[in-house]
Amino acid sequence: MKLTILIHCADSSGIISAVTGFLHKKLGNIIYLDQHVDQQTGVFFMRLECEFEKIEVLTKFKKEFEEDLAQPYKMKWSIHEAGVKPKMAIFVSKYNHCLYDLLSRYNSGELEVTIPFIISNHNDLKSIANQFNIPFHYIPVTKTTKSEAEEQQLKLLKQENIDFIVLARYMQIVSEKLISIYPNKIINIHHSFLPAFAGAKPYHAAYERGVKIIGATSHYVTEKLDAGPIIEQDVTAVSHTHHIKDFILKGRDLEKIVLSRAVKLHLQRKTMVYNNKTVIFT
Repeated sequence: MKLTILIHCADSSGIISAVTGFLHKKLGNIIYLDQHVDQQTGVFFMRLECEFEKIEVLTKFKKEFEEDLAQPYKMKWSIHEAGVKPKMAIFVSKYNHCLYDLLSRYNSGELEVTIPFIISNHNDLKSIANQFNIPFHYIPVTKTTKSEAEEQQLKLLKQENIDFIVLARYMQIVSEKLISIYPNKIINIHHSFLPAFAGAKPYHAAYERGVKIIGATSHYVTEKLDAGPIIEQDVTAVSHTHHIKDFILKGRDLEKIVLSRAVKLHLQRKTMVYNNKTVIFT
């Protein structure tokens, strides 16, 4: 059995020794360990992977971890078993580039995940879901039906025991209720022009301003719009020779690449969130 363990707590002497000593007593072999201390806040972060030829019941292992380590050091922690594929729901609207990219990577086995369904507030991308044999749920959203639509979404998420959500250019504001149920488990993608080029046509505004780079940012969703903890970013150069169409094409390429990287980091348990920032382990 292979486990990934994530820990964060107040920094103090002996944490690494205590954790590795505990795993040694359990006859575990540590194959990866990385740690970081935020000097400003005095918070310790650690990610490690370990293997066991034999292990007792995992619930007992977790109970002893809590009693022997978590309580004395006041840790926030999680343990994840390798080979267990998380369930990911995808929310989309009309843009197809991020959806195609995620489903292609999923279909090729690049993403260690299961996708029980896709939810959309439009019917435009149903054919893509059919192409990949994934159930598609059309749930229209208007000002008067937003609450009802959200209840339908939550019902589906609960029925399938969804672990996290990816907004693959879902052009609706996610409610605080959904965010509270999935804290740091909703991943979004947007262009990096915010807030300088907010609005419906950011690439047009960037073109008019004569920017020299454009970018994309993937982040966890919080109540504050487009201001959640950043997971992944990237940029590409543009110049006076490019037209608005070039900006849009380059931007969409970045969006799908950055989103897929963020999803992989989340799946690999390499992200930890603290004070609206992320620690990303490599």
